[in-house]
Amino acid sequence: MTIDVFDKNNNKAGTAELSDRVFNVEWNADLVHQALVAQLANRREPLAHAKGRGEVRGGGKKPWKQKGTGRARHGSIRSPIWKGGGVTFGPNKDRNFSKKINSKMNRLAIFAVLSKKVKDNDLRVVENFAAVADKTKDWNIFLKGMIDLRSKALIIPTAENNINKTISNIKNASSISPKSLNVYDLLKAKNIIIEKQAVSEIENHYK
Repeated sequence: MTIDVFDKNNNKAGTAELSDRVFNVEWNADLVHQALVAQLANRREPLAHAKGRGEVRGGGKKPWKQKGTGRARHGSIRSPIWKGGGVTFGPNKDRNFSKKINSKMNRLAIFAVLSKKVKDNDLRVVENFAAVADKTKDWNIFLKGMIDLRSKALIIPTAENNINKTISNIKNASSISPKSLNVYDLLKAKNIIIEKQAVSEIENHYK
């Protein structure tokens, strides 16, 4: 499929060929949702943690002898039935929230989101980011001329072109390498701006 290519002044500068394998995939909401849930689950870190009887301080000495006191037998004051003892079935920091999704499904979900962005006219290809100066002010002017910055924008330069520092102070703008695409970042952004050379890098990387 063919898509228009724009220059830094938002004027049409030609066209580019997009691979149907990557940019013309049928939308699959269930697959995209599965990939998104897996990605968010895999970066989740458990914080809540209650100490068990083996982690609570003290309790090394038997409270009283086993027989002859008339009281119930106990081996440690850190038993869960004692005040100040360990917690039974409490939250544990070692809990694993990760979910598995095979690479082929994850890749297809990325293609589905990219394809939907193309169909919704939310994806723009720019001839060359080098034409935009390496200053935050120039990038701000460029983006405002290209899209509505009240919505989030994701910029995909070539792999060797790192613009993270340049656009870090621009509200609602972020960048990502064409070799690090993921469903969450693609869905989070309303607009996607791709450097022309990065299109072929995406097609070659995600074979």
